[in-house]
Amino acid sequence: MSTEANGVEAVGEAAEHAVHEAADRTVHGGGDAPSRLVEILGRAGLIAYGAVHLLVGGLGLRLALGAGPAEVDQQGAVSAVASVGPLGIAVLVAFVAGLVAFAAWQITATIAGFRWVSGGERFRKRVGAASKAIAVLAVAVVAARTVLGDPENGRAGPQKLVAGLLALPLGWLLVGAVAVTVMVIAGTMVYTGCARTFMGDLVDDLPAGVRRAAVVLGAVGNLARAVAFGAVGVLFAVAALRADPARVGGLDEALRALVRHGQGVAPLIALSLGLGAFGLYCVLDARYRRAY
Repeated sequence: MSTEANGVEAVGEAAEHAVHEAADRTVHGGGDAPSRLVEILGRAGLIAYGAVHLLVGGLGLRLALGAGPAEVDQQGAVSAVASVGPLGIAVLVAFVAGLVAFAAWQITATIAGFRWVSGGERFRKRVGAASKAIAVLAVAVVAARTVLGDPENGRAGPQKLVAGLLALPLGWLLVGAVAVTVMVIAGTMVYTGCARTFMGDLVDDLPAGVRRAAVVLGAVGNLARAVAFGAVGVLFAVAALRADPARVGGLDEALRALVRHGQGVAPLIALSLGLGAFGLYCVLDARYRRAY
C-alpha cells in the first residue's frame, strides 16, 4: 500500500474516531451531566433558578418599600412571570424543563460526580449537589403547578407537613428534626459562602473580572440564603416547641418575621439584595460551570 493510501486511511480512521467521540459526548455528556442535552438544558435551568432569586429579591425590595402585599418567595416570583400572560406561561414551561434537567445533572453528580476532587471535599460537594437537586425541583414543582393552573396548592405546604408530623407519636420531635436539618443546611451555606468552595464548581480558566464577580456574588448570595434558611428553621423550631402548625412558614413568612423582630426593613433590604446577588451568580455559574 502506498504512503498516500496509508495517509488517507489514517485520516479516515481519525475522522471516524472523532465522529464516534462527538456522538458519545452528545449522548453521555462530558462528565457529571448524564448527557449533553441534559447539560445544555441544565445550564438553562441554572439561569432560570437565578431568575427566580432575582425576582424574589425584587419582591423583597418592593415589600420593604411598601409597594404591595405580594408573597416574597418562589411562588410569588413564579406568579409574577405567569402574570405576563401566554408568554409568561411559555417561559415557565421552559423554566420547568431546565430546572428538571439541572436536577438530573446534580443527581448524577451526587452519585458519582466531582471526580476532580477527592476525600472530604468530594463528599461535601456531593451533599451540596443533592441539596441543589432538591431545591431546584421544589422550584420546578411550584412553576409546574402554576402552569397547570393550581398556583395555590402549595401555599400551606409547611403547615400541612407540620400538622401531619405532629399527629404522629412524638411528632414534635420529628418537627424538631426538620428544624435542625434546615439549620444544618443553613450552616453549610455559611461555610460555602465564607470558604468560597463554590468556586471549585467553576472552570479553572475564568477571566479575572468574572472570577472577582463570582467570588463576591457567590459569597454574598450564599450568606443571604443561609440567613433565609436559618429563619425558616427557627419557625420550624418554634412550631415544634409549641406544637402549633400555625407557627411555621416558608421563605415569605421567615422574611416578614425578620422585619417584625428586626430593626425595621433594613434586614429585608439586605437579604433581598443578597438573594439578587445569588441570582446573578447563578447566571455566571450557568456559563462557566465545570461539566467534567
